[in-house]
Amino acid sequence: MLHESDNSTRIRESVIYARVSSKEQEETGYSLPSQEKFLGEYAGKKGLSVAKAFSISESASGKRQREVFTEMMGYVNKQRIKIIICEKVDRLTRNFKDAVMIDEWLEEDEERQVHLVKDSLVLHKNSRSQEKLNWGIRILFAKNYIDNLSEEVKKGLIEKLKQGWLPTKPPLGYKTVGEKGHKIHVIDEAKAPHLRKIFEFYATGEYSLARLVTTMYQEGLRTRGGGKVVKSRMADLLGDPFYVGKIRYNKTLHSGAHEPLVRRELFERVQRALRGKASPRLRKHSPLFRSLIHCGSCNGLVTWETQKGHWYGHCNGYRGCVARKYVRQEKVEEQLLPYFDKITVRSERLVEWIKKALKESHRDEITYNSGAREELTKRYEVLQRRLERLYDDKVDGKVTEDFYQRKVDQYTSEKEEIVRGLEKHDAASTQYHELGASILDLAHQAKQIYLAGSCTVEDRRTLLSLVFSNLTLQGDKISVSYTRAFETLAQAAPAWNSTFEPQETRVNKTKTEACTPVSALLLPGWDEFRMTRWSDLFEDPDLAMQQIEHLLNLPVQDTKMAA
Repeated sequence: MLHESDNSTRIRESVIYARVSSKEQEETGYSLPSQEKFLGEYAGKKGLSVAKAFSISESASGKRQREVFTEMMGYVNKQRIKIIICEKVDRLTRNFKDAVMIDEWLEEDEERQVHLVKDSLVLHKNSRSQEKLNWGIRILFAKNYIDNLSEEVKKGLIEKLKQGWLPTKPPLGYKTVGEKGHKIHVIDEAKAPHLRKIFEFYATGEYSLARLVTTMYQEGLRTRGGGKVVKSRMADLLGDPFYVGKIRYNKTLHSGAHEPLVRRELFERVQRALRGKASPRLRKHSPLFRSLIHCGSCNGLVTWETQKGHWYGHCNGYRGCVARKYVRQEKVEEQLLPYFDKITVRSERLVEWIKKALKESHRDEITYNSGAREELTKRYEVLQRRLERLYDDKVDGKVTEDFYQRKVDQYTSEKEEIVRGLEKHDAASTQYHELGASILDLAHQAKQIYLAGSCTVEDRRTLLSLVFSNLTLQGDKISVSYTRAFETLAQAAPAWNSTFEPQETRVNKTKTEACTPVSALLLPGWDEFRMTRWSDLFEDPDLAMQQIEHLLNLPVQDTKMAA
């Protein structure tokens, strides 16, 4: 008798399932609490108690909506509740899978009921065929509503992409501005410097993702929620073409209308580093020449290991090489130092005059670049106006979708070419003389910088990478090749050092000028040197400029070893 009484009580219990759309809440104020109250009042009129209410907003993801529905079905089964109350069919389910679950639930027990209040429909195992037909038709309409809504959303997303805007939240470094329906993405000046540093640091090849995460957290980079940018997210940021004006959406690349945050050359260099087989490992103590020196016998990388507190290098022998002689790091450094002398222009007065002459000799090229940039800017503005008119014509039905898309692709491609041209001319306008002058300064101070106590292992590695393109170890002897920029100096500096000083003594007696053009005529190879396009000698001229400026700003008063 006790069991029967308990079961009788359970029959009169019910659960409420409420769902409203964000649009309804916005337009009519019909909120989830309002719907729960309405359904609760219905239950009271029917003499039913409400054991639990389940609520979900349509703004929630489809996965979350599914979770709440499944949770409700699990609850009624576990608690042996017989009645589910919902406002109407399209509130309870909008897909066939959930509808089948409801049908199976009803078929298992003829005391089970589903009350659809506004549809005036109560479903149970023995419902009439007309009621079941009503239920089925309403499910079809609900499913059609969702399908149509999904189709309209997709059309909106596609249109947004065609206009060059990401239809979702932008990555770190950008923020969303504008009114609803007209939102765009602009650079977030608070986070942008950190994002540029991410690319610049990783492009050096000296940072693993783990080290980059640690470094950028110390620099102050945070997620939008205030947390650390983790390793996987860091990799996603480095590989996101959004930062160079592209939008990757559903595995398809689209042209973006937003402003790029990093230069294309820098981005492509980072992509090559990401695709590389080896990634730098985070080490507390790292050998100076790691991955910089090759074996002269087999061309394999020289491996470094510590013994009694010192680094020793030797061929790794992976290619069957028999060269296994161990060479101490300090011995390699001693052999390298004279190579810095070979690129040094000893006279500071000559260095200053050459820098001035470089600026003068490149004035015409700078003028040309300024003019070319102005023309490219005008052309870009023309294309932008054409795209705007084209979009208006499409909206007005004056052009077909196919014609519109072909012209958009054409104009967008032209705009991208112009942007690349502008980047090139922007860099060239300063790099013609500034990069050359900075290289001259670095060559003049390279040995001092290398020996300075303030110069870290990473700084020395940067200096070695800028100056030398190839370092080879044969036995215990090191041989070098200069990078193209410093090879130019290596060829000119010895002759200049032997030529300038005597001429300065005989020809130039003034105190106001370092030397005169008469002295320059006596500099061997001057014509070739002054016509050098320094920006063409580096894969990434801007990065090289930043690295050189950093090295030149290091204090050089103290030294770590005797010259």
